[in-house]
Amino acid sequence: MAYNLLKGKRGIISGALDENSIAWKVAEKAHEEGATFVLTNAPIAMRMGEINKLAEATGSQIIPADATSVEDLENLFTKSQEILGGKVDFVLHSIGMSVNIRKKIPYTESNYEFFQKGIDVSALSFHKMLAVAKKLDAINEWGSVVALTYMAAQRTYPFYTDMADIKAMLESIARSFGYHYGVDKKVRINTVSQSPTKTTAGSGIKGFGDFFDYANAIAPLGNATAEDCANYCITLFSDLTKMVTMQNLFHDGGYSTTGVSSEVLSKFGIE
Repeated sequence: MAYNLLKGKRGIISGALDENSIAWKVAEKAHEEGATFVLTNAPIAMRMGEINKLAEATGSQIIPADATSVEDLENLFTKSQEILGGKVDFVLHSIGMSVNIRKKIPYTESNYEFFQKGIDVSALSFHKMLAVAKKLDAINEWGSVVALTYMAAQRTYPFYTDMADIKAMLESIARSFGYHYGVDKKVRINTVSQSPTKTTAGSGIKGFGDFFDYANAIAPLGNATAEDCANYCITLFSDLTKMVTMQNLFHDGGYSTTGVSSEVLSKFGIE
């Protein structure tokens, strides 16, 4: 059911790779709720994904952009306003990559060039995106920016290696930039800490399947799906949450505040 929560709103959605990705679901939901938007991703990711199919289904245009390039981001925000007919009201940052994880390098043996690449792609890109938007005055007052994160920024998950540190930086940028953008333009900035989700990126992490099942057994409501996350992001883009900013919002079925569940204890023979 649609509620017209984003009727008349314009936006930019990054990171839609395929129909399993959260950004893809956000785009579908934003379209259902009446928004118009542009889609963006790195050129290499676009070659790997099916973004053209999403653009056709949502009546959207695609602007390729390397989120680590200020020049590309300036082009993204400038062209988006031309295409959409004005400033944007919402932006989704759904960008994450760790070369160390891809190459299965242990955290204590991290390759620092790979580490820095991960920081640039997954965290600094958020700062660059916000800085460009602010410089160009590209987001309307009371606009909303959301970045996707994971609770490894707060707790240690050995398999998440350097991405844990990178997500912590991402969340800090949301708080720090959220203050300045809020004071100057009333733009709100939040991060959503999502459950383990069976996306292309998530499934590439070693042991992801076992951990997905573990988190599902801990969370009272079970793991939140990509579609659930999209619904939550839509509420954050809407005017219903206009006073929410600088927050890291857990969207994980209660996992983050549950110590242990009866289901997990039963696996150890504890009643």
